[in-house]
Amino acid sequence: MGGGGGGGDGEPEFQVAPMIDVLLVLLIFFMSITSAQVLKVDKNIELPLAVHGKKRDDKAAAGLINISWDATTGQAKYKLDDRELDPNDKEGIARELAARKGNNKDFRLLIRADKSCHAKFISKALEWGGEAGIDNIAFSGLNNEN
Repeated sequence: MGGGGGGGDGEPEFQVAPMIDVLLVLLIFFMSITSAQVLKVDKNIELPLAVHGKKRDDKAAAGLINISWDATTGQAKYKLDDRELDPNDKEGIARELAARKGNNKDFRLLIRADKSCHAKFISKALEWGGEAGIDNIAFSGLNNEN
């Protein structure tokens, strides 16, 4: 019986180079479809309990504002991703959020506020989102005590 190529002892040769090419293409593909923006979550924030909260499954681009509460000073500290914000720079923060949103109509502003934080400090973050033209704002909370 006539046979195709291969080694002289009847064993087919295993080509490694094409497999490496395919693996590199897959690696580049998966790197390009994952979100370039990684949300910087502040682990020191104790989230409030939201028993009836629903998990968002959409993967829309998001800006994250962490609001931590300093009990000693009675003030909130704001961070956009991992950069501390000056709460008095309303226009600058709104400009930055608007630039991040761009023309993306699915852009979402995610607010993670400490459960000890007063509502008037959280409303500042809502103002910034409104000034930036962001109409999709979500709050982060826990669905159980644990």
